[in-house]
This record gives sequence, structure tokens and C-alpha cells, in this order.
Amino acid sequence: MKDEGRRTKDETDAAERVILALDTDTCRVAERFVDLLYPKIKIFKVGIHLFTGYGPGIVDFINKKGAEVFLDLKFFDIPNTVAQAVRQAVRLKVKMLTLHIMGDEEMLKAAKEAAVSEASRLGQKAPLLIGVTVLTSKETTSSDVLTLAKIGIDCGLDGVVCSAREVGLLKKEIKGNFVAVTPGIRPPRSAVNDQKRTATVKEALGAGSDFLVIGRPILEANDPLVALGEILPAG
Repeated sequence: MKDEGRRTKDETDAAERVILALDTDTCRVAERFVDLLYPKIKIFKVGIHLFTGYGPGIVDFINKKGAEVFLDLKFFDIPNTVAQAVRQAVRLKVKMLTLHIMGDEEMLKAAKEAAVSEASRLGQKAPLLIGVTVLTSKETTSSDVLTLAKIGIDCGLDGVVCSAREVGLLKKEIKGNFVAVTPGIRPPRSAVNDQKRTATVKEALGAGSDFLVIGRPILEANDPLVALGEILPAG
């Protein structure tokens, strides 16, 4: 009975950390996945694919459902432009959003100041600012990811995007608390598609990842609910 109790807790804990990437062609399909999978999945990623086609409406739909939004637009521009974009994201009441750390320190600090000041003005919690290090579709070295992650955290970001391969090093070498968001999550023995640095849920959690982004293994499954159950660790 103890093993079963632990398994239930482990599965629940893992499910709380899963972010479903709504990389769909239409808003209607995205909404269908939210309707189907919430509240088993409580955070949904809206990226450039969906946001370009349908705008803030999908963010509003997710919020009204009771779920939370990871706005993954990877802001990268001059400091003032990024700061204004972050202010708009705060008004959308997203849980977290992404910026490219390569945008430089001035841009990152401007984004942080904008998030904090706008959230204070509105009387709400500021979103987590998550810095993109190196995309998981690219091969890289852990030292490159560490260098970028340090820059981002030093500039006030709340976390970074990194593969499970680098999480342990980052948690060891960077002082203070920060969030590690890991994309490229795949079931054991599944196709990696265009991702290079993939991991299973169990591997990513074991490495220290805080949030796990999953897309195609669930979106392309015949039964997304069954697929989610198969992806989560059995304890």
C-alpha cells in the first residue's frame, strides 16, 4: 500500500509541473485540448504559432477556464520595445513568459523592471520571466548554457529554459532559487522529432527541472488523456 500511495503522489506532483504546448493550427483545436486536459494539466503554453494566428483571445480563454498561461514568444528586441511587450503580457495575466538572454543585459533588466512596475500598478502578481538559453533543437555545450543562464539570473530573471542535460549543473553553479523549464520531454523510446536534447519526465524531474513542456506526444496521440498517463512516471 505504501508503494501505491507514493506512486499516486509522484504522478500528481509530476502532473502539476507539466505544461502542454498548444502548438496547433487553429484556436478551436487548442481550446479543445484545454477543455479535455484541464485540470489534469493546469498550465498551457501559447507560442508564436498560435499567438500570431489568434492573438490574446486564446490567453483569455485559458485564464477563464481556470488554467494558467506560459506565454512563449521569446522576446528579443531593443530594451524599450521588450519592456513595453512585457507590460502588455502582464496585462494579459500570464503566469510566465520567455525572453532571449542573448538580447543583452540592458534588455533583460528593462523587462524585469517593466514586469514588476506594471504588476504593482495593477495590484497583481508579476509573471515569471524565463530566459531562453540555447534552444533544445540545437546541440550545444553545458558551459554555453551555464554562461547564458548566469547572465539571465544576474539580471533578475526568475528562471531559464534548458534541457534536462544542463539542469543539474545550473542548479549547482548558480546561487539562489530559480526556475528551470525543460522542453523536449518525450515518452521512453519515442521519436525525438526536431529536438536534439530530449528527456523523459522521470529523467527531467530527477535532474531538477521545475516545469516540463510537452507537445507532440500528447497533441498527436489517438487518446491524449491516455498519452498523458503513459508519459507521467509510475513511481
